Amino acid sequence: MRTTLDLPEDLLQEALSVTHAKNRTQVIVIALEELIRRHRISQIKRYKGKLDLGIDLESMRGRVGIC
Repeated sequence: MRTTLDLPEDLLQEALSVTHAKNRTQVIVIALEELIRRHRISQIKRYKGKLDLGIDLESMRGRVGIC
């Protein structure tokens, strides 16, 4: 899809150098993918400590009976 954007040139140049992207389109795609990835991670973190998976980590690690 074609879209016209008005982006700060210095920000775009820094993003190009940081990501080692070959062109501006690739920089935008990388940025969008990273934004989505971070959002998904934050959504998953909301469940920390709220799910009971029925896993005994101590026995999986072989620590049962060790004092």
